[in-house]
Amino acid sequence: MALHSAAKGKLISVIGDEDTCVGFLLGGVGEINKNRHPNFMVVDKNTAVSEIEDCFKRFMKRDDIDIILINQNLAELIRHVIDSHTAPVPAVLEIPSKDHPYDAAKDSILRRARGMFNPEDMVNSRE
Repeated sequence: MALHSAAKGKLISVIGDEDTCVGFLLGGVGEINKNRHPNFMVVDKNTAVSEIEDCFKRFMKRDDIDIILINQNLAELIRHVIDSHTAPVPAVLEIPSKDHPYDAAKDSILRRARGMFNPEDMVNSRE
């Protein structure tokens, strides 16, 4: 049984290095739709940036995907495409990889959230 977004039976997709994809596939995330298109992409050192970008855009257009997980180092390669996505669904979550730790300063969602909230308001609301 595949791990689905609970609300509507939608999928989680993964764009990542081999270790990341294998981990999620073992966790049950892997699916192949009726058109024989997988919901994951394994990226290695020979993968062109254009292939990553094309895959991301395909995942964005699929109506069966609600969440796109992408290794942050790969997200950096296609940052212009990720930053242009403003819709809440599919949600794009940047995750660390084995060789590249997570850097909150680079995360597009956190940068957007910081723009919506004034940090001083957050501190004052706790008092």
